[in-house]
Amino acid sequence: MSPTITFVLGDITQQDTDAIVNAANSSLLGGGGVDGAIHRAGGPDILAACRALRASYYGKGLPTGQAVATPAGRLRARWVIHTVGPVFQVSGGDESLLASCYRESLRVADELGARTVAFPAISTGIYRWPVEDAARIAVATVRQTPTDVEEVRFVLFDEKAYETFTSQVG
Repeated sequence: MSPTITFVLGDITQQDTDAIVNAANSSLLGGGGVDGAIHRAGGPDILAACRALRASYYGKGLPTGQAVATPAGRLRARWVIHTVGPVFQVSGGDESLLASCYRESLRVADELGARTVAFPAISTGIYRWPVEDAARIAVATVRQTPTDVEEVRFVLFDEKAYETFTSQVG
């Protein structure tokens, strides 16, 4: 069964969901945009968990399209699911890498028992994936991925992204 898809114009760090997806960089050690906002709002526990992952399983970093979870620190969510989106120019616009971010995040959410998950518009910031294309891939992938997640909430930071994502419904 596919989850209910909702859209919110706002700040992903303020979402009261089981899990929040972080558009992370491969280092897992924080950065700008959504990644930096989640690390700042969640506090040092998220960074400590990410450092532990780097010291054990992901010494070379998390590969593009993969996902891994940590506790959410001071966020309202229970978990942060970190996924590394593709850089548009580097990937050549390889849709399978961006779709994998959504599929793998849902897989991790299922492993955690999460029923509500908030996603940002992965790769549309500094990684420069065109928002129209990213919205189409994101919504289609969530609709087509078998999951026990009941609600996927796309949390969009600006009006253009919000309007673009909501136009995918229909």
